[in-house]
Amino acid sequence: MSSLDLLSIGRVSVDLYAEQPGVTMSDVTTFRKSIGGTATNVAVATARYGHAVALATRVGDDQFGRYVADALRNTFNVDPRFVATHPTLKTPLAFAELDPPEDPTIIFYREPAAPDMEIETTPQLLDAVDTARILWIPASRFAFDRSRTTVTELLQRRNRKHHTVLDLDWRPMFWDSEEQAHAAISPMLDHVTIAIGNRKECEVAVGTDDPDEAADRMLDRGLDAAIVKLGGDGVMVATPQLRERLSPYPVEVVCGLGSGDAFGGAFCHGLLEGWSLPDTVRYGNAAGAIVAGRMMCADDMPTGPEVDAFLQERDPR
Repeated sequence: MSSLDLLSIGRVSVDLYAEQPGVTMSDVTTFRKSIGGTATNVAVATARYGHAVALATRVGDDQFGRYVADALRNTFNVDPRFVATHPTLKTPLAFAELDPPEDPTIIFYREPAAPDMEIETTPQLLDAVDTARILWIPASRFAFDRSRTTVTELLQRRNRKHHTVLDLDWRPMFWDSEEQAHAAISPMLDHVTIAIGNRKECEVAVGTDDPDEAADRMLDRGLDAAIVKLGGDGVMVATPQLRERLSPYPVEVVCGLGSGDAFGGAFCHGLLEGWSLPDTVRYGNAAGAIVAGRMMCADDMPTGPEVDAFLQERDPR
């Protein structure tokens, strides 16, 4: 089989979205089911643009695990060959309470542990790590002993090949403290070529939430680029040669989940197409805005024509 455009490694869950926005979980009556998790959503988002994408994760030997593999293959066109099955742990669930819609609460069910915390290497996965055009790693991988060991091994094997992307992905519920997260995440910057994160995620990774200082600290570690998300102020692109801030595209928010992962998928698309980083981030901003105006994450990731039409309307050039 030909090499992958993107190999994304990390968390997967079955997501259940409250269909009643603006109410607490006690008042929700129906849910809509899909798949989710940062690595999963970025894989789905990238596949939307027609790229060859695989997800490496682990699910339970249960009905939800079979649903994940089937949905990846048949609904989202993501190769599930690296979705392994754990013999005892259950596939995680994540419930989304859209109250308020722009800042939903996620309730995770990952006890006593989630299968994706115990991803293991195989010869086939090692080959894919060697040859994939983009390797995407969310920083939450380093919160768990087994997956931290595995992913560190994979990054060392990758040897900082272009493009190796660290999604700084700060999820407080996975860590005992910010100090613990910093100690685990910061060394991984020495193994990647691009890091992407918001101000808080940058603070956890490199000790400051000042965008320019954070970018400087990441570039000093040898990265080709640091992408700092600034919320309502847009996104800053920093490389040794340039520094530019790209404005966001304001929309009426339907659900605050998934827009960052839509940005990630569009960012991967731009890298694969060989675009400049400012153009790539502009495209990512548009994709993120589209998903913020929709209910779901994986199901609502935009296609290329949808992003192109959005940009033509909002940012004709």
